[in-house]
Amino acid sequence: MNILQKRTAFIVTAAFLLAFVFSIVSLSHYKGEEHLFSIQESYQLKKITNGISAPDNNSRDHRLPSGNGPASSSNSGEHVTPFHNLSMDNGAGSQGANKDYETPLALYTVGFFIAAAFVYGLLKKKKWHHSIGHSRVILWSLLGTGLFIRIALIPWVGSHMDASLFKNWASVAANHFSNFYAKSGSDYPPFYIYILFIVGKVGSLPDFQQYFSLLIKIPPILADVITSYLLYRLARKYLAPSFAYLLAIGYLFNPAILVNSTFWGQVDSFFTLLIVLAIVMITEKRIYASAVIFTAAVLMKPQAIIILPILFFELIRLKQVKHFFGIALTAAFTAAAILLPFSIGKSPTWIIDLFSSTIGEYPYASVNAYNFFSLIGANYKDSSATLLFFSYHTWGLIFIVATTVFSWLIYIKGRSFKYAALAALIQISGVFTFASSMHERYLFPAAALALLAYIYLKDKNLLYLSLGFSISIFMNTFFVLYGDSNMQNSTSYPFSMFATSMLNVLLVVYLVKVAWNLVQKSTVLKTA
Repeated sequence: MNILQKRTAFIVTAAFLLAFVFSIVSLSHYKGEEHLFSIQESYQLKKITNGISAPDNNSRDHRLPSGNGPASSSNSGEHVTPFHNLSMDNGAGSQGANKDYETPLALYTVGFFIAAAFVYGLLKKKKWHHSIGHSRVILWSLLGTGLFIRIALIPWVGSHMDASLFKNWASVAANHFSNFYAKSGSDYPPFYIYILFIVGKVGSLPDFQQYFSLLIKIPPILADVITSYLLYRLARKYLAPSFAYLLAIGYLFNPAILVNSTFWGQVDSFFTLLIVLAIVMITEKRIYASAVIFTAAVLMKPQAIIILPILFFELIRLKQVKHFFGIALTAAFTAAAILLPFSIGKSPTWIIDLFSSTIGEYPYASVNAYNFFSLIGANYKDSSATLLFFSYHTWGLIFIVATTVFSWLIYIKGRSFKYAALAALIQISGVFTFASSMHERYLFPAAALALLAYIYLKDKNLLYLSLGFSISIFMNTFFVLYGDSNMQNSTSYPFSMFATSMLNVLLVVYLVKVAWNLVQKSTVLKTA
């Protein structure tokens, strides 16, 4: 190990030890959540803050348990705030979010992006010539630091109402796994229920009951770390070692990633890990493994369908009919294995009904997604309303088709699996920005996919796009989480919505230009 490696190893090891100690101290002072919502309270509150009336006895939420089952907060041993005492002053998304750490998070974000711009400036001016090679001590210390900082923060930042839903679902899954949907009233797809089952089992152990609310955030936090590790491994293969470290650090400590898993407690990090793995499997020519992972992703979140065409593009590129049948059978067997435990006693079409219910739950032009429709003032406007000649919903479908055709064109002209990540980035960002019924977190995978595309294609513009999408993702998540305004009011149009929506539109336009220039350059090189 050279001198530079030793110095770097010393610094990151010290950071790791500090983060570890911080996490131990933080957990030792944790006494459990004071306020958690029951399933009924969380669903009601979520609907109200999303501009939907609280359900009556005839609504689709009649499936919710009465509160005396295993999902009830009475079984968790934690106090539940009465629903009628909850304040609605903070706006959508802010219920349960600890606003005490809103300002520190904002300051950290500003510092992070300034530091990122400064480091990139050094690289661009070639003033950074250091190469620290590959060191397991450095790598694992960095990943460990990212992990333990997150764990240390969890007790301080508190739990959002969505974490209460996940906690209750975990309890139901642990006690009534095969009967989960009847007992929980959940409309969440099945794959992540396996993860919640494990969390619920661990959280039910006497030594871990106090930390049950914290355990809910562990799977997405681990997904952050694993995704960062995957980016490092791929960057090591295609880029300089020191740059591989920078990409891993950039993703792991990115505030857009941190706010989602650690502050909000959402599972988009876990979903993104599946998407990244599926794309990597395509680039590694393991399309059957990619089919398995894509199937799991679709059965975790329906929006995985947005990126699913990439697998189809690769099958077309391979021009082997046998792969189509093989992939279809692989996907069918994977889906059957995931669905089987939940299918006993249910209609064969139950999963279709579940997806239809989930997708149709928010029939709006935009659901707090800072995109094109929010830019033109259509946040929470009925998707059946007319814009020029068509409804918002129809315009969304037109944009989805146009986005998919363009990404297919890029994949065809690129004539290489290396364009898989770029095509996936086009899909997720294009559909989020121009389709209807998008939620604020649907753009989340773009930050990782832009870095993945850069690793394969080595175009610096993709780094700019990763930075831009990270800023956009953070702003959309931050302002919805902490209640920039009463977002349930469709007439609310804060500056944050205008600025971020405009940024997303410009980023997609820039992405189209970058993608087209890349394939044009590729075509010239191949024909030269």
